[in-house]
Order: sequence, then C-alpha cells, then structure tokens
Amino acid sequence: MAGDTVLFALREDPLGDGAQGEQLRRIRKAVEAHGPEVRWARTEADARAVLRTESALAAAVVEWHLSDGDGTKGEPGGAAVLRQIGRRFKNLPVLLVMADDADDDLDRLPLWVAESVVGYIWPLEDTPAFIAGRIAGAARAYRETVLPPFFKALRRFDDAHEYSWHTPAHAGGVAFLKSPVGRAFFDYYGERLFRSDLSISVEELGSLFEHTGPIGDAERNAARIFGADRTYFVLHGDSTADRMVGHFCVSHDEIALVDRNCHKSVLHGLILSGARPVYLVPTRNGYGLAGPLPPAGIAAAAVADRIARNPLIRGGSPAGAEYAVLTNSTYDGICYDALQVATELAPSTPRLHFDEAWFAYARFHPLYAGRYGMSVGPDTFPGPGRPTVFATQSTHKLLAALSQSAMVHVKSAPRAPVEHERFNEAFMMHGTTSPLYPAIASLDVAAGMMDGPQGHWLIDEAVTEAVRFRQAVVRTGRRIATAGDRPAWFFGVWQPPTVTDPATGEQHAFADAPADLLRTQPSCWQLEPGADWHGFPGLRDGYALLDPVKVTLTCPGIDATGAQAERGIPARVLTAYLATRNIVVEKTDSYTTLILFSMGITKGKWGTLLDALMDFKSLYDTDAPLEQVLPGLLAQYPRRYAGTTLSELCHSMHDHLRRAGLVTLLDTAFQELPEPVAPPQWCYQQLIRSGTERVSLADAAGRVAAAMVTVTPPGIPVLMPGECVGAADGPLLRYLGALEAFDREFPGFRSETHGVTVDPDTGDYRIECVRADRLGDLA
Repeated sequence: MAGDTVLFALREDPLGDGAQGEQLRRIRKAVEAHGPEVRWARTEADARAVLRTESALAAAVVEWHLSDGDGTKGEPGGAAVLRQIGRRFKNLPVLLVMADDADDDLDRLPLWVAESVVGYIWPLEDTPAFIAGRIAGAARAYRETVLPPFFKALRRFDDAHEYSWHTPAHAGGVAFLKSPVGRAFFDYYGERLFRSDLSISVEELGSLFEHTGPIGDAERNAARIFGADRTYFVLHGDSTADRMVGHFCVSHDEIALVDRNCHKSVLHGLILSGARPVYLVPTRNGYGLAGPLPPAGIAAAAVADRIARNPLIRGGSPAGAEYAVLTNSTYDGICYDALQVATELAPSTPRLHFDEAWFAYARFHPLYAGRYGMSVGPDTFPGPGRPTVFATQSTHKLLAALSQSAMVHVKSAPRAPVEHERFNEAFMMHGTTSPLYPAIASLDVAAGMMDGPQGHWLIDEAVTEAVRFRQAVVRTGRRIATAGDRPAWFFGVWQPPTVTDPATGEQHAFADAPADLLRTQPSCWQLEPGADWHGFPGLRDGYALLDPVKVTLTCPGIDATGAQAERGIPARVLTAYLATRNIVVEKTDSYTTLILFSMGITKGKWGTLLDALMDFKSLYDTDAPLEQVLPGLLAQYPRRYAGTTLSELCHSMHDHLRRAGLVTLLDTAFQELPEPVAPPQWCYQQLIRSGTERVSLADAAGRVAAAMVTVTPPGIPVLMPGECVGAADGPLLRYLGALEAFDREFPGFRSETHGVTVDPDTGDYRIECVRADRLGDLA
C-alpha cells in the first residue's frame, strides 16, 4: 500500500488538544503504520484541493459537519466533499465521521449519502487500531479493484520473481548487465521495464492473437468502456489499425469511398487490398484548413454519380462501394454528427470506418455526444439499413498510453456482420508476434482511466484549460487594442466570435462567455451554416462541431473567408520563434498553427505560450534583428538573411505568399482532383519492379504518379498513386511549383513534403512517376 493516500477531511486540528483530537491523531498514526500517507484537510475548500491534485487516493475519511459548506443548499461541508468525490473517482471508499454526541445523526442524513459511503465512524466508540484497520482494509480493497485486468495480472506475474527461460533474450534485463553500454541502458529505464518485457509464451498473461486470458479480459473491458461490441488492442499505432480494417473490409477491384483528407495508412490499405478508390472531397476555408465532407457530397445520389464517373470503375458501372472511410475528428478539430454521416452514407456502403486517431476521448465528455463512431448502433440507428461501424483510435495521441498503442472498436450490423474469427485473420496478418507487454498494459490502463466519472473529470480538465486559453488570447488582444500604447494587432483564435446560451437565449462575446457555458454546451462550438468565422460552405445545422481542445492560433494576413490583408505574419515565422523557446506546436499552415490541449496541459504550460506570443509581438513591433530572434536561422543561412529584421522577413514572406496565391492554389489543387488512371496497387507493383522514375516538375505534365504526394502543411494528399499529374498550367503543378519557389526563396522554412525528392544542387522538386512504357500494361 506504499504510495497510497488517505484523505482525512476533519474539522479537528491535527495538533489540537482534547480527547477527540487525540483519538483522531492515534487513528492517523495507525493508518500510516499500514502504509498509506494521510492528507489532513480541515475545511471543505482544503479537501476539494486535495481531491483535485491527489490521484493516489485510496480512501477518504470525511466529517459530515465539515466547515465551509454550501449555504445555498443548506448543506454542511461534508456533503460538498462527498459530491466532489463522486465526480472525481469511481467507487472510492468513503467512511463518514459522525459526531459522538448526536445519536440521531444517521436519521438526519440525506438518503443519497448512504449510496456514497461504505460505512460510518464514531471516533470515541472503537479503538484507533480497529478504526485504522477498517480504513486501511477499504483502501487495500479499492487499490486492488481499481487496476484493470491485464495490468493487474502483469503486476502479479512481476511480483512472482520467476526466472525467464523464454524470449526476449535479455531475460528480464540480465543480459544488459553484462555490458557497459547495456548497463547504462538498464540503469536509465530501470529493472521493472525489462522484467515486464515478456514473451507470448507466458500463458498466465493470455494471448494477444487468441484474445484469451487477461489480455482478452482487458479488450472486453475496453469494449465496455468505449461502447463497442468488440475491441482489439493494436500495437504499431493507428496506421496499423487503419490498414487492418481496410484490408478486412474491401477486396481486389472492389470500390472504397475514401475521404481525401485521409492518413497515408488508408492508402496503404488500398494498396494491400487492391481496391479501387473513389475519393470524397472535403470543404476548405480561406485559411487553407480542411473541413468536413459536405452533406451534399456524401448523399446517395452524389456518391453514385462520383462512382459512375470514375475511370477506374470498369465500364463506368455504378457498382456499390463495400467500404467508406473518413477522418473524425480532422487534424484541425472538426468532428461530425456521426449519426448524420452514417445515415447519409448507409445507402452507399454496408461498412463505415471512422478514423478517430485524434479523437479517442470523445465518448467521455458530453460536448462530443453522438459525434464518435461507436455512438452509431441499434439504439440510435434502428432498422436493417444500419452499416457496420469501425473506429480506429491512436490511443496514445490524446489519452494516456505509450507511443504506438492503438485500438480498433467494432459495432457490427446484420447487413455486414463482423465475425470475430474472420476479422482476427486480418488482425493477425498485421499484428506482431512479439508484442511489448508494457504497451499492452498502457492500453489497459488508458481504458481504465476513462472508466466512470474519472474519465469525464480528466477530459473536462483539458476542455476547461483550452477554454481558458482561448479566452485569454482574445482578452489579451482586446486589452492591447484598448491600451493604445503599441500597435493594435495580436494573434487570434479560430473560434466563433459570439456564443448563445441555449437556456436563456442570451448572447455573449466569446471572451466574456461563462466558462461553464463553453465547456458544457455543444451548441457553442457547432459550425453554423454560412458563418464567416469558420468559412466552410455547404453545411447544415448540427452537422459539424469544432473540438475545443484543438486550438488553432491565427496570424494576421488572411481570414477564414480568404480575404487578404496588406501586411501579415506567416505562421511559419511564429513557430520558428516558438521553437527557440522550447515550445513545439503540432502543425503549422500558412497563417495558422495548431496547439493540442491534452490531459497533460496546465495553466503554467499555456501561460508560457501566451507569454511567448507577447514577446514575439514586442520583437516584431520593435523591428528586432533576426540574429536576436532566430539566431540559428541566421547562422545556417547567413547570406540570405544577414541584416534582415523580423518584420522585414514577415513582410517579404507575406508578399511572396500573396503574389503566388499559395492558399488559393492549395484550395484549387484539393478541390479539383486529378484524373485517376491506374489503381494504387498496380502503381506500387511498378514501384518495386523498376517501372517508375523520378521526374522534375518541369517534365511532369501528363505523367502518372506512382507514389503519394502529401504536403505538410496541411498534411493532406494532393496526388495519389495512379492519378495523372495534369497539365503544366493545371492546379496541381501550379501548386507544387509555388511550393518549390517558396522553398528556394525562404530556406529554413521548407514544407515537409512526402513523396517529393528535392535535388540538393538545384532545389528542384522531383516526383515518382510510372514509366511511359509501362502504361501499356494497363490494357
């Protein structure tokens, strides 16, 4: 029980005089003799602070007549503490301390109290040792039950101290101790990691492939928590999960409906399966951010028309799709009404896959009710038309799990039933036979952390901090403009400027809205049709929602409608400066940058970011030299940036982006898709059998791409294998040419472009294309 904590929420001074105080001190000493540490809180406010910060609580001893009660409810402080415990913990054992001089106290307690406590204590009626034994026993039982199935079994196995006669060969870390470098590695991570790195030969821990034993129990526990019929633990990340689901759902020459805003792993699944993709095109706004698939674009008639016009569909036959996959929520935090999407796509496909790599927390907060894949089931979508739904989640991204830990959730429907034994074939094809047991344990623990009220508590904290930061940025900008002692500009946040309280109809400026309204009301975050603040066309009421924990900072220079300003600050310059302050953002576009508010965000962390934004403004306003702002950039490219100031760099980069029309070119390239010529699988076969060549942009017109081209920002494929690059003055080559020119003009700010090779001497972009003499093989 070492490491556990017990809360004593008691009015008595732990150092005070009197028989009651002396007896409580003896109880405390006896409890600590059992192992737990006791945290003493004399007021309701102190107790709430302990409950907020102390996650190792294993029990609580609460006095009903604690001070600082809620006068509005006429309740003593103990009642408020009990309610807070119920919101923060699942089944935490609470013993209620009663007054020794009030025989009828139990009769006066509200009925709900009996459901919140496991027993009562009259301090002077039993011995300290007996009372302490009751407290310690309750804490011990709670600590045992709070552990999820696999992690509990792994701890039990580790405590057995058995010799290892199986792989891995380091044998619990012993092999590392025989080498100086191995010893350094062992000392860095500690023995426990290596003792828990075990072989699948350990029968008592179960099988990841057979889904038996504690591993199977853990997956079934996760399915219950995440609302799935069946859940599978996947190592090697959501990329593997995406390939697994795609490979199971669609076969050679069958049609897959694919969100163009997809992860590259979805394409890899298409290559493996040999499916023929028909792409669905998301909306875009003036910032260049990808929005949702518009409702009109996923309606049955629109999908049938897109399939019929696709040259890859043999004979132009309007055959139905076997599978559809879309990103939810998007990188920039746009999440769908899952039932609306399922209803629209159900006539076109029997299988629907929500790639929720960045959205594993959605089930655990009311803001996201109905906006995740597992919310689509027989209760919300009754009848024979319901599709089978898959959700793949990168658990480690925004829940607490080790890297590469992911889950596949399944909600099967009679129309396309998922039989476990058959899906398991795809699971085994993509899974590893040497799983890392600490990673499996982290998935088990990540699910356990979300179980019950604690899940809502953890996500609500992240939402609350995101709301506070969003409001702080807007308020800071308003204060700057009002002060009048410096240039009035500041950074903004992509969010609605006003919100309405649905209960009262009262409208608030976002910065002044009650925080409780913003953290509890989904209507505050919905993308209203036609609203300028988000800039996405063709939406309907309630269809899409902005996720508050994905915070997009906006820089001066352009707005969501695409209107450009004379002066601007490209976001790449801002994020380069933030990196010098050891602040690494998630994603940077031309004039926006994305910040993720995970469960690990604190006020201190986002306060540091706000301070850095203020410092950047000051450096810009005072025309600071780049050697002061970005010394590393100047050292690497002295000839290009010598004598340049921060504001000069921002102005020249903004002017270049305006002249090139990069944001407009990006929008056109993503909206006007290239013509498909060959299936992705065929192109991959050419790639590995010398049937491709790297071609400069100047020579690429009319060629067929052999590999995906993805530009980050914004991280969405602009060219897929088998698609025609198009004309020299077409949208794709104009866009890539503009990126190429930008890279030459502003070294050190290059886009991350997958599928493009840059000539080190000339800076020319080269893309992988199918050799012309191989195209005849398609016939």
